[in-house]
Amino acid sequence: MSFGKNLQFLRHLRGNMTQEDLAEKMNISRQTVSKWELDTAQPEMDKAIELCRLFNCSLDNLFRDDMVVCGEAYTNLRVETVPAFRYIKHAVISANPEGDAIDRVFSIARSCGVEHPRVIGWDFPKASQEQINVFNMHGYEAAWILPDGIVPPDTTVYEQAAHRYAAIHIETPFENPFVTIPNAYKTLMEYMRVNGLEEPAEKDIIPCFETDGESMDIYIAC
Repeated sequence: MSFGKNLQFLRHLRGNMTQEDLAEKMNISRQTVSKWELDTAQPEMDKAIELCRLFNCSLDNLFRDDMVVCGEAYTNLRVETVPAFRYIKHAVISANPEGDAIDRVFSIARSCGVEHPRVIGWDFPKASQEQINVFNMHGYEAAWILPDGIVPPDTTVYEQAAHRYAAIHIETPFENPFVTIPNAYKTLMEYMRVNGLEEPAEKDIIPCFETDGESMDIYIAC
């Protein structure tokens, strides 16, 4: 863990705030910020508390956590408005449901003449404790974002209004997916916390999802 590296990471999450910007907000010199980030000096308690207020974090986050391990593999942290869309979805509960759920919506898309569908997915929360604990199963739900004018037969079509999401890009999510993807969610939650973004109470939006492909973008509603 490193206070200096954590401080650099928090600046990055706060819209790539510069050392000069931070120094001005803290009423200190840029050189002092530089010394903090090089770990050649640490702030007095009043300044440490001021940093916590500024970045919406705790002293433990700032001095004891290893925040940077969450952030090095990710780019393009942002808030964007996802336009309204129509979609169909398919859920699978099994030991490896992601591939089956995605394959199913791809099959539906191909049956409608669409060879390169836009597919998203998210964890399906309705697996039972027996399925999870005894059979090591979990759930995954894949969705096809429908192009205008297409209505697949014998399927329920859902609609979502335009909504704001915090998002993050992962260039190579599957090199070590059981680490890279969960840490992307953790980094995105840190980004939301630092910037004062909260998850909404609305029930008619997809709360979070990830895009399918060789690279991946993860979205959390805010």
